[in-house]
Amino acid sequence: MEPTALLFSGQGAQRVGMGTDLASISPAANAILHLCPELLPHDFLQVLKTGPEETLTRTSYCQPALYLHGLALWQILRERRPDITPTATAGLSLGEFTAHAAAGTFSPEDGLRLVARRGTLMEEACAKNQGAMLALLGTDETIASAVASASGWEVANLNGGGQVVLSGPAEKLAAAQNAAKAAGVKRAIPLKVAGAYHSSLMQSAREGLALALRETKILTPAIPVAANFLGRPAQNETEIRSSLLDQVTGTVRWETCLRQLADCGVRRFLELGPGGVLTALVKKTLPDLSCASAGTLAELEKVIHELPL
Repeated sequence: MEPTALLFSGQGAQRVGMGTDLASISPAANAILHLCPELLPHDFLQVLKTGPEETLTRTSYCQPALYLHGLALWQILRERRPDITPTATAGLSLGEFTAHAAAGTFSPEDGLRLVARRGTLMEEACAKNQGAMLALLGTDETIASAVASASGWEVANLNGGGQVVLSGPAEKLAAAQNAAKAAGVKRAIPLKVAGAYHSSLMQSAREGLALALRETKILTPAIPVAANFLGRPAQNETEIRSSLLDQVTGTVRWETCLRQLADCGVRRFLELGPGGVLTALVKKTLPDLSCASAGTLAELEKVIHELPL
């Protein structure tokens, strides 16, 4: 099979009911979705299954939900196609933790402990600092950086395909929109998020996560894991720890991650998560490479059927 990289979803991709179909056909996937309930809100599984959507959207719920869902999809893929050995993994923002767990950097349990703590810390940071995010479409890093500088905001995500996301104080949102318009940006869309992720407004979350990471056993991953902040795989334990921290307050270089994987020989991407957001970014950034998305059992079975032997 062509060299394949697994991609794992970030916050915002969550869907009420995700994983229910996986749990019904795989005891191992069901066990993953029920992993360490003591680390999660008491009603986590109920919210995951039936909502309400506004609760699942909360950072403390959606981050562990996406982490567990991604690992459950990976578990079933391994059960159905044990011959598949990915060349590398990557994940957008929160998804980087799922990518590390899939690559064996830390155990699923330790990864969930980190993700649950990260989600809670980021939710607390959002409550303390009123932030917002703005997606700029049809632009590049140079223009986006100028817009951010002019409005007191920061570049949060370089996603590829002309999409750059800014983060900053909510009271300066209008200033950022005006600066984008003045710079000739085609579209500037405020995102429905609770805060300014990947910016200095998340500093308290970074500090809290540093304590949790210090207590986590980190192994050398079995395959390379692209680091959002570095735009390439972390080379050792120290870099893994620092890159997972730096992406909380720093820029996510997703386009660079994708291009670096392609430069290293990856010819197929498989997104394990709901919504197909990462697949769309791959198609815009690397249109000549294969990419498929699976967020449900039906979608996963289709992908498994279409993957070459």
